[in-house]
Amino acid sequence: MLKKPSPKITLNVISSRVLEMFTGSDALVSVVVVLLGFLAGTIIILAIGRNPKGMYEAILQVVSGISRNRNMEWVWNPRYIGEWLVSSIPLILCGLSMGFAARTGLFNIGAEGQFVAGLTAAQFIAVLFPPVPVLHWVVAVAGAVAAGAAWGGIVGFFKARFKVSEVVATIMMNYIAFYIHRILTLRLPGTNTFRTPDFPKTAVISSPFLASLTNGSRLHYGLWLTLAAVIIYWLIMGKTRLGYSLRATGLNRDAAFYGGINVKLSITAAMAIAGAFAGLAGASVSLGVFSYGRVLAVQEGYGFDGIAVALVGNSTAWGTALAGLLFGMLKSAQSLMQSRQIPKEITSIIMGLVVVFISLRAGVKLLIDWQMKEKAKRTHVSDVQEHGTQTHNREEQ
Repeated sequence: MLKKPSPKITLNVISSRVLEMFTGSDALVSVVVVLLGFLAGTIIILAIGRNPKGMYEAILQVVSGISRNRNMEWVWNPRYIGEWLVSSIPLILCGLSMGFAARTGLFNIGAEGQFVAGLTAAQFIAVLFPPVPVLHWVVAVAGAVAAGAAWGGIVGFFKARFKVSEVVATIMMNYIAFYIHRILTLRLPGTNTFRTPDFPKTAVISSPFLASLTNGSRLHYGLWLTLAAVIIYWLIMGKTRLGYSLRATGLNRDAAFYGGINVKLSITAAMAIAGAFAGLAGASVSLGVFSYGRVLAVQEGYGFDGIAVALVGNSTAWGTALAGLLFGMLKSAQSLMQSRQIPKEITSIIMGLVVVFISLRAGVKLLIDWQMKEKAKRTHVSDVQEHGTQTHNREEQ
């Protein structure tokens, strides 16, 4: 007669397999934590006596442009879609900056400083470079990318050469970039305490076509630059020898070194390329969203938001792009939520909870490893006992 499995054992097996499946798929983890974040946001809205329907209506309006007017008629305004993409562009680029470094085993908290370096370089070139059509904005964007790469490369060099913690170095470089930006920008001719003179039209990357397509939004050529950056990230990491060297360095630096990979060069290159992505984000904001240079009063936070974007996107090219669109959607929905009597801070809570939930994945993996070790120990003890019993029976016979 067959022995029925214990319900407790069956439940343990099922829970273990569910946990293994959950932690084995990075994409599944990201989807689940996003849903959990929205669930928590919904509960908070209900707890403060508001209707969560307003939050989802605001999100629908952002991603589709569809909303109800005062007469409760459905209307479509693509301007909201354009503004959503405008908000997402710097988040995606700063997420790529964080993610690229993470794939090499580095924690780039300095995307904010690299963003500021790129923004500063773009503004200087926009104001001072001769107003030659096309060439002007191309040089400004290239200068921003170079400035971001240099700012990140400095940290990479110190990490590779002197083993300086990139976490501490990038945090300090954020402040250095910010105050250098203020000192230098205030020295531009005609600059007051908060802005520079207007940029020449040859310096900006605004797009009349994209603006007309989205009913007068601020959507600009940075959209195509961001798409190109995502493709370049994907190509470098997955299709080139450089990408293989960077990934090998991130997985195990000692093994990469003994395998003939120049680890020091990989670390420096990774931080420089990561800085280039953040520098491009600075150019997209300064030349695409504004028609004049700004004297920043505080750090804008794009670099820090990029950390969350990279975590949710699992530091992959397309995953980071989708995560940037998600966070850009939440930021764009803030004002629309306020118009529906829902605190805009709810979106910040959702973004924070998403990061917290995705960070729990490491704890779940530790739990699974512990369970597997305990199971192996029990199996080993059971085998030893069974072997001892069989030996004893033979001796008696």
